[in-house]
Amino acid sequence: MDEIKETLSNLIKSRTFVLVVVFVALFGILLQRVFYLQIVKGGDYQDSFTLKTEREVSVASTRGKIYDRNGEVLAYSELSYSVTIQDNGTYANTRTKNAKLNETIYKLIKLIEKNGDSVVSDLGIVYNHGQFEYSLEGNSLLRLKADVYGKNKISELEPKQELATADELMAYMCGEKKYDIRSSYTEEEQQKYGISVAGYTPEEQLQIATIRFGISANNYKRYVATTVATDVSEETVAAVLENQSELQGAEIEESSRRVYPDSEYFAPIIGYIGKASQDELDSLQEENPDYELNDIVGKSGIEQYMETELQGTKGYEKMYVDSVGRILEVAEQKDAVPGNDVYLTIDKNLQMACYNILEQKLAGILISKIQNTKEYNPGPNASAAKIMIPIYDVYYALINNYIIDTTHFNAGDATDLEKSVYSRFQVKLQNTVDSLIAELNSQNAAAYQNLSKEMKNYMSYIVANVLMGDNQVLMKDAVDTSDATYIAWTTDETISLREYLQYAISKNWIDVTKISGDNPYLDSAEIYQSVLQYIRDALMDDAEFGKMLYKYMLLDDQLSGREICLLLYDQNVLEYDEDTVSRLNSGALSSYTFMLDKIRNLEITPAQLALEPCSGGIVIVDVKTGQTLACVTYPSYDNNRLTNVMDSDYYNSLRKDLSSPFVNRVTQENLAPGSTFKPITAIAGLEEGVITPSTTIYASGVFTEITPSPTCWIFNQYGGHHGNETVTTAIRDSCNVFFYEVGYRLAGGRSAGGYNVDKGLTALEKYARMFGLGDKSGLELSEYEPRISDKDAVRSAIGQGTNSYSLSHIARYVATLANRGNCYDLTLLDKLTETDGTLIEEYQPKLHNQVQIADSSWNAVQQGMRLVAENTKSLSALSDLGLNVAGKTGTAQQSKSHPNHALFVGFAPYESPEIAIAVRIANGYTSANCAEVGADVFKYYFNLADEEDILSGTASGSSGQTIGD
Repeated sequence: MDEIKETLSNLIKSRTFVLVVVFVALFGILLQRVFYLQIVKGGDYQDSFTLKTEREVSVASTRGKIYDRNGEVLAYSELSYSVTIQDNGTYANTRTKNAKLNETIYKLIKLIEKNGDSVVSDLGIVYNHGQFEYSLEGNSLLRLKADVYGKNKISELEPKQELATADELMAYMCGEKKYDIRSSYTEEEQQKYGISVAGYTPEEQLQIATIRFGISANNYKRYVATTVATDVSEETVAAVLENQSELQGAEIEESSRRVYPDSEYFAPIIGYIGKASQDELDSLQEENPDYELNDIVGKSGIEQYMETELQGTKGYEKMYVDSVGRILEVAEQKDAVPGNDVYLTIDKNLQMACYNILEQKLAGILISKIQNTKEYNPGPNASAAKIMIPIYDVYYALINNYIIDTTHFNAGDATDLEKSVYSRFQVKLQNTVDSLIAELNSQNAAAYQNLSKEMKNYMSYIVANVLMGDNQVLMKDAVDTSDATYIAWTTDETISLREYLQYAISKNWIDVTKISGDNPYLDSAEIYQSVLQYIRDALMDDAEFGKMLYKYMLLDDQLSGREICLLLYDQNVLEYDEDTVSRLNSGALSSYTFMLDKIRNLEITPAQLALEPCSGGIVIVDVKTGQTLACVTYPSYDNNRLTNVMDSDYYNSLRKDLSSPFVNRVTQENLAPGSTFKPITAIAGLEEGVITPSTTIYASGVFTEITPSPTCWIFNQYGGHHGNETVTTAIRDSCNVFFYEVGYRLAGGRSAGGYNVDKGLTALEKYARMFGLGDKSGLELSEYEPRISDKDAVRSAIGQGTNSYSLSHIARYVATLANRGNCYDLTLLDKLTETDGTLIEEYQPKLHNQVQIADSSWNAVQQGMRLVAENTKSLSALSDLGLNVAGKTGTAQQSKSHPNHALFVGFAPYESPEIAIAVRIANGYTSANCAEVGADVFKYYFNLADEEDILSGTASGSSGQTIGD
């Protein structure tokens, strides 16, 4: 026995025994792996111990095209090439993997950018002004956070994770627990991990994190590649293929690129496509389970509404892959079926013409209102119709709306002018912040009402944006808005900000943890000083506060209008013109004249300035069919830059744009209808029997039956009155008092039952609903719900009260007026076909309601609308067309500090209507401007003038006349 033990002991000590044990162990693991792949994973055991697993991969179909009614293509897909990457490397450990994979991605990104292409930037985070910012909001942002933190549901997020800022989320993603994307590596670490990079800039960290996030989403399908760049050039393709040996997992793949010709005219209708979010995927899978996480789907507009028809049917490839995802053999495949083609009711040329007509008019209104002054100082009798635009507001608008990029002023390649302006800005910033802190530290700090206008703006900004902004140092939920001190600050303006903040500290409205660091045990004086330090630090690095400073630099002549004009050339906003630059520098050309000329020629657009007005909409409806021929919203955007893989920087710039290009002015802007509502009141009065077509009402200018007594526009403007009016002449004159009286009678006024507001509102609602104003219009776009007034029957009768409608609601209503009763659900869809043109479905507008009223009522209202176009002195643009038009103008006052909203509705020809039109310009001053837009549209549609005269490419004149409505 002892001999046996000694023999075994010697054997165990021998190298041969160790090798045998290791071999047996490895062989056992190999057999176990083979068994696992064969039985559990469905793998196949092959000769030479080649392990392969059967996988099935979906093959995306070609997306269908979108056409206008005449077969003009509005959206199509074309072959392109994408750069992709798979995580198919083997690494010693996680840290080595992170370092090597990050370096590979970095090298791939630099190679792509070297050849003039861009990498994907669809993470939902952008880097601006030295910090990370979200370009997502709402559930989309929460979904991103949940995915980053590894939560299956948004509800699983911890409070700190849910509230994480973009900087905090990026810090987590770049940290060791996630992707370990370091800002710096030591030489020892570079050697240890076998990498060449010394670290990454914040911009590079974001790029790498975006790709790593995409890779992690595909971890459960390692053979599915992550897109790094789309639609790359042939140079990039060649460079990637040439360097593949150094770029583990990088590939070139054929892909499909979505193209939108003439995008700005159609983007709000067509929308764009992009990678499906989890919420979108869940919804789509209910209809078609073939949808997968990385699928490109419609994100808005018709692309979204007709997603399942445009998408087509996927094909598939059954293949064998090895353990790291490499394809060994394709066993079976099925071709994808292309998506169907969608034809819209829109007329492409009409749509484009309307967009340009609208832009020309907006530019004309601006030019008519711009004055060569620094500030507009309204007098005691100021009205919304007389608001003027100082030229210095125009200069500042170019900075305020990011047309001039102030962040480039201190860039390495900044011009001498940019550097000079930046130097002056730094002085202004330091002096302003010092002055603010000194004021807040002063025992004799001035009450808010005694501050200069500039200091008031700064103090208000500190409270609203610095202290009550995202960080909530001054906690909104904690503030007692009924507190006397709060009222003294916000309403009475009788105390200083110093007093208000010290009181807020005493009431525990300040979140001390946000400002005290590691020392929460501070007395009130120490907390106040910490608040001041927080304010100082925040203002010194606050881009929005910086924009405010530029405004006062302009007003104080620390920055000139001439320099603003020259900066447009320095930053390539305008194409360089040596003669113009020379004349600006010499003073031969004033900055005022220069700016008006650029606006007149649309080299600087109303959208870029984002002044009032800068937006509008036009809807044209085929009266007989209910089809929508034009659905124009201005301003728009380039959906090519949002589709496929989103350009996050561009998307973020659109979100910040003060002209709000993402707002569809046809379907997502509910405003009061003004006097365009009066025909409904007229029909209600006629049909309910409170008036007849021959009823005469004396309109005195003031309606005294209710208190306070509402007045007519003619009384307000001229102290006059209309005298005797019938319903037809009252529509012509837009006589408020006549329609006040109709509303009063509908409410029981002058009857035995007496005046009852609810009765009047119910009657007005009945007829508003008959004309479609109680429901969405039917357009296949995101649309707000209409609101029929539920307050003040008398004022509601002239379109006031709480009436609020989108332009699409109003367009359906006027089309119903034009065709005498057929209220259609508006539609943008004409037909659906296969790619070879075979008809699948033809869409027809559905009849929403049939308005049954007496012919005498139709006649009275339509005749009144004809008189509007024929006899209103300020509407010569309509009366001189050589075409009989019916119309109604409307003006809706927002406030005395903003120009009125302007509207026009109409139809033509009057004798046998073909089209109905609705035009609205938010803050458009006077409805005459909209009527002139309508006249140009009629000219274009009915070929009443040369196209080049209508679409001049320059600002169209503004009559400036205030129409009484």
